[in-house]
Amino acid sequence: MIMKEAVLKALGNVDDPDLGKDLVTLNMVRDIEINGNNVSFTVVLTTPACPMKEMIEKACINAIHLLVSKDAIVNVNMASNVNSNRKDNMAVLTGVKNIIAVASGKGGVGKSTVAVNLAIGLAEEGAKVGLLDADIYGPSIPIMLGVRDERPKMMDTPDGKGKIVPIEKYGIKAISIGMLVDEKQAVVWRGPIASSALKQFISDVHWGELDYLVIDLPPGTGDIHLTLVQAVPVTGAVIVSTPQAVAAADAKKAIMMFKQPQINIPILGVVENMAYFTPAELPENKYYIFGKGGAQKMAEQFELPFLGEVPIVQGIREGGDTGLPAVLDDVNPAGKIFLELARNVARNVSMRNANIEPTKVVQMQG
Repeated sequence: MIMKEAVLKALGNVDDPDLGKDLVTLNMVRDIEINGNNVSFTVVLTTPACPMKEMIEKACINAIHLLVSKDAIVNVNMASNVNSNRKDNMAVLTGVKNIIAVASGKGGVGKSTVAVNLAIGLAEEGAKVGLLDADIYGPSIPIMLGVRDERPKMMDTPDGKGKIVPIEKYGIKAISIGMLVDEKQAVVWRGPIASSALKQFISDVHWGELDYLVIDLPPGTGDIHLTLVQAVPVTGAVIVSTPQAVAAADAKKAIMMFKQPQINIPILGVVENMAYFTPAELPENKYYIFGKGGAQKMAEQFELPFLGEVPIVQGIREGGDTGLPAVLDDVNPAGKIFLELARNVARNVSMRNANIEPTKVVQMQG
């Protein structure tokens, strides 16, 4: 006869490879049911985008067969409850578990493309995701999502102030200054006004319950970046660069900004965009036209996770221009790459929350 205690003891030998502890200690095993030789239970992962999902499931089945009964018929239900390590007063973005900033040292490296595909990739894996376009001067997310003619609605709140309702597309909630101003008009604002607009997007938008809020920051390091880290507890940052030495040198500035002692926001990893060119008619060929591995070398130099290479593929550009992001295109090879990127980021968020001190709002002097 199979006993619940024996099942728990067996599963105590199965580790979550990212968090470095066993499933029982991590309180991930729930709802054990035994009926004769039938054993069923739920494993609650820290993200639906866990790239180790299949490996953990197989390890659970093997543990039961080896340590409990070789005749057991094991049914593992893989569920998820995204973890968070927020320890602020939750006055802003109350229902948001994790805030991911996507940054670059310079413009033109595909930061917004990465942010959009990352957000949708996380949603495709089953997470609740928001996307905030904090690039006040050059908002491109309305075009990339195909919502350039849509305007957000307002909702009434008990205090009578009202809130902006983000536009929903491809399973994510999104807001951008480009949804509020005429795209034919240039946004000519001084830094403090741009920072004030960002604060409004944080406090006056009804985001609801989110597992991840992806924030697409403007290029460089400036007012908007400082405003963000002082307004919300940022879980971590994703740095986007291209392979050239010039781009990598600028990306280092973004890394150093987040690593400053008074800011001290973890870097979740580095993405190398436009890493190589593969012509459609020669899918096996890779041409490193911007040089090779500049961003990867930079990640190694700073001992940061390298999240992956995104190639120059015509479909990525077309998807951005037509409002159908590449991550949704099953035919485009970049679709799988962006999905893998989303899983890697989710994995690093889980490890960050398990191993590093809680997220909090940055307090800066002066």
